[in-house]
Amino acid sequence: MQDPTPEGGGGGARSAEERRGAAAGGPASGGASWLQQVFEEVRGSSQLSVSPAEPPPLTVVAVERYLAEAPPPPAAAAAPQYWYDVTLADGACHQRCYLAPRLNGLVQRAQLRAGARLRLRRCSYLYDEKRLRYGFLCLEELEPAGGGGGTDAPSSPRRHRPPPLRGEKKHYLPLWNNEDPYGDMWVADKPQAQVDVDVSKLTSLGQLEMTWRSRAHFHPLLVRVLHKSRLRYYGKPEKKLDMPYQAYFEVADASGMMSMVLWNSLCPEWYNSIKVGTVLLLEQYAIKTSYPFKTQPTPGDSQMKRFPTIEISLNVRDPPTKISIIPEEMVKPEWGLPEVKYRFITRSELDDLPNNHSCDVIGLVTFVGRAERARKREHGEDFWLYRWAHAIDGTSDQPFILELFATSQPDVFEHIHPMTYLVCTQMRVVRDLTENPSSTIYLTTSNESQIFITGWHKGQPYTKDTKVKNFIQWTKTQREADQMKKTVIGGYYPFPRPPNNFLKYCKKNKVESVLKAIGETGKEIQDLHYREHKRIAVQGIISAIRYISCSSAAGEASGVELVQKDTSRSLESSATSKEDSVHKGKNANLQNKEVKSFLGPHCPPGEHHQAVLSKKSSVKRKIPRRLNTDAQQGSASVTPVPSYPYFTRSARRKFGLDEFRHEDFVQDKNGQAVSDSLQYSTDRERMSDIPETADTGRIRDSWQSDLWAQVKDKLMKYLHHSTIFPESIPRKFDYVHKDLLMQQYNLHAAVHQPKETRTDKNINEFKSASGLGYYEVTVLGINHDVAIDVAFLPLFCPEDPHLLQLEDVQNDTLLSCMSCISTCQQKATSNERTCDMFPLSNEIVKAAMDLDGKHVVCILDICHLGDDKVEVFLSKIYKTVEPGVEPAESGKWCLKFFMAKAGKERYFCRMRMPMLEAQALCV
Repeated sequence: MQDPTPEGGGGGARSAEERRGAAAGGPASGGASWLQQVFEEVRGSSQLSVSPAEPPPLTVVAVERYLAEAPPPPAAAAAPQYWYDVTLADGACHQRCYLAPRLNGLVQRAQLRAGARLRLRRCSYLYDEKRLRYGFLCLEELEPAGGGGGTDAPSSPRRHRPPPLRGEKKHYLPLWNNEDPYGDMWVADKPQAQVDVDVSKLTSLGQLEMTWRSRAHFHPLLVRVLHKSRLRYYGKPEKKLDMPYQAYFEVADASGMMSMVLWNSLCPEWYNSIKVGTVLLLEQYAIKTSYPFKTQPTPGDSQMKRFPTIEISLNVRDPPTKISIIPEEMVKPEWGLPEVKYRFITRSELDDLPNNHSCDVIGLVTFVGRAERARKREHGEDFWLYRWAHAIDGTSDQPFILELFATSQPDVFEHIHPMTYLVCTQMRVVRDLTENPSSTIYLTTSNESQIFITGWHKGQPYTKDTKVKNFIQWTKTQREADQMKKTVIGGYYPFPRPPNNFLKYCKKNKVESVLKAIGETGKEIQDLHYREHKRIAVQGIISAIRYISCSSAAGEASGVELVQKDTSRSLESSATSKEDSVHKGKNANLQNKEVKSFLGPHCPPGEHHQAVLSKKSSVKRKIPRRLNTDAQQGSASVTPVPSYPYFTRSARRKFGLDEFRHEDFVQDKNGQAVSDSLQYSTDRERMSDIPETADTGRIRDSWQSDLWAQVKDKLMKYLHHSTIFPESIPRKFDYVHKDLLMQQYNLHAAVHQPKETRTDKNINEFKSASGLGYYEVTVLGINHDVAIDVAFLPLFCPEDPHLLQLEDVQNDTLLSCMSCISTCQQKATSNERTCDMFPLSNEIVKAAMDLDGKHVVCILDICHLGDDKVEVFLSKIYKTVEPGVEPAESGKWCLKFFMAKAGKERYFCRMRMPMLEAQALCV
């Protein structure tokens, strides 16, 4: 096989085999490689840089991250913490390239990702001055080519991956967090040792605790692993460590329990093999003083003695530790090793448990959210990876609500889906009845949590637990079809809810980031990384509300113009009707069954839909008393809206102007006016099946305040962030297409893995779990010069009312009304002809008018979904109560508040906020 890399380039100091097999990749065919030609051209250029004239589209095969090296001191502040290598394919070969650090944002926002297509507009050749005859391609300018990975995207070589191109690092990190093992250096399973254990030569943990200071060498230890922590990566650019990893284990023998620490390069070799329940023979280890701030798991056996002052240290040197795994069948009872015990609880027991209580749970997954990330430190590049899940166990109508952070088990974390049995250990109860008695209790992972799903349970110690056996017996009594109706996957999940009081919200957030100006929201959004979720607070005035139907939502999210759809069709799974009839006729249990599901029909677009803007065409719908959304984001000017006579609130009620306007018209794409009266008459026919009420005649889908009518044409800045994207919508789970759904709501993979069989199914074809449309809410800045459109999505699921705990918004009248709408409208969601048209109810309008002109604090949930897609949802509205203070006092910066930490009240910070607003602290 010909080596496409010229001698001396792309790793000239490495062996030819390394360069041929990995560094540049071997050619997939005998044809000429465009990448090879560019490589030779740029290396021979006097400028060490080229700009190809007509670059062909290339496929991104892999995007891999590694720790950067510390730059000279003047540039240290602005230097990136991580570098990226990008593997490109042109159909003939692979080429690994270094990404110029100024383009890191393309990866951080998932614009440059595995499977993407791009054109290389400019590249350079970089020599490593510390290595002989070694250089590599540097990507300087890229252009999207559209489309996904094609047939010219062979999978990247996975075996014997070479070290990163730049610097002296020897391994890559996972792309989106630091806790997961990544790469071939992480051994899946070490072979178990067939060793003869000489009990007479062993020591115990209790003896070590008494004698460790007087000994330099210790006798072998025989212990069982009771707890396992997630990986900790402590690498920093200024530190030169090959494998800066650490993992804690809690091990025990007959005398008690002690911490064991696995250090550095032993982690890739042993971390995956050392599991909870594993029996280890340890030789040539070290004993050190225990780190005082390490987290402590809660042992299943409360009577077990703990040795907290010292820990066992395992390293490759000083001394070189010898580790042996003893097969379970060789473990003898006379060794006295304790069994792994758990603290499983049922859902019916959870409500009585205190905050921070440690427990283990098992349940059937009914909902799993998308994978999201939270920044560890402000302006840092490290993130926590997490997702939400619901699980039921048959002991309560309520599900377990689980906040699952990555536990260094990526193969499990990425494959959680509805209808799987989920076990979570060492979970912590999160509740605070003193602040919000109605708040829903939930569980979150700890540093020692482990999660397991169907396919991973065999051989786990918890299978012997009584409550686990009871759960399995319960699942055998359940019908698959009944449970499938409750299953939901992905989408925006507004949990945990903000507290009922704004001051309590402030206590849980850094003071300097509590309040943002509406005009700064664009900067907050611009700084987001891929799937980063953030919650911010802005002051403003609720000025307009518009209901957007589910068909319009799909059109806006896809960026295409709405077209009339055939509502007679419905989407079905690939199962045949014969299989369906058999499935329905049997009382099948959940044990070891391949679940079949049928997707319900799409929410029909209906005749009365909202017109939206296409990226390529401008479609405007002129409706009185509705905000105009045609202005470009961040524009200093606003597109004029049609002017209409101004009426006071009482005059509007007198003349009935709040009713739907028949004479409204819409412009088609050719600019021709189309009467809305025909649509209105059709809508009346569609609504004929709904029981008549006194308010039947009031059918409208927008409201705006008097203040908005006066100021909307005079804004300095108008931000539009109310678009709903496919990733924002929770979907009914379809077992037949579970792989596609999991891929949609997981993070983009680091390495492109083309599949032999592809599905043409689009995510929008899966039925929405909410069933309704959503609301666009306009928040006007308190200075009346800036406004922002945000979205509110009522996550109401008829099959699972616990998906959104409505009691958490009961003190928020407007959002509560928009969540509930009304009983008759919720019932009407089952009617295909009416589920697409839900106008604003009188309750919503009344709640909005109560806020007319008043200052409120809006809590916004923002999340970056990749590319240029950012969702902004309204999560909470805090009313302000204006105190009777002197006007002069309103400008004082005098608010102080205290924060409870470690059981003591201490001064936290001074918030720069006017007294008038500070004392408004809300309902």
